[in-house]
Amino acid sequence: MARSQEILTSRAPLLPTERDIEVAKISSRKLSAFAGKSEDREIQILPQGPQKETITLPAPVFRMLMDILTQMSMGNAVAIIPHHAELTTQQAADFLQVSRPYLVGVLDKKEIPFRKVGTHRRVLFQDLVEYQTKKSDSRKKALDELTQMSQQLGMEY
Repeated sequence: MARSQEILTSRAPLLPTERDIEVAKISSRKLSAFAGKSEDREIQILPQGPQKETITLPAPVFRMLMDILTQMSMGNAVAIIPHHAELTTQQAADFLQVSRPYLVGVLDKKEIPFRKVGTHRRVLFQDLVEYQTKKSDSRKKALDELTQMSQQLGMEY
């Protein structure tokens, strides 16, 4: 693994301090006024000195910055995981919000691809995202079918 990838995947989630939470609340409110459009954004960096710098953020990065600030403003830890990163079974289970034994069962059923490093399993983050999307789509489809059936039967809630 390249050194830059090691740094990205081994960095612990950023736990915001009370001050970080307050600054994130203010910043996310101010930036939300510019969140509606899906175009690149220019922002100015004003350092301590007289010089200022304007940088352009691609639209997806701007949306991600908004998401980071929103999560931090709620006191949540934030981490960035490269799409190609390999995770341990515990990290993968944490991401999916399931127990590690449950995840191992899913891996053994070959519902998510993995590779072995010695006796340890490693899961690609992109495969976890794919699995999560498929599960979410499956749940949505089942709920839509249940809703349709209840409407056909005249059941009300």
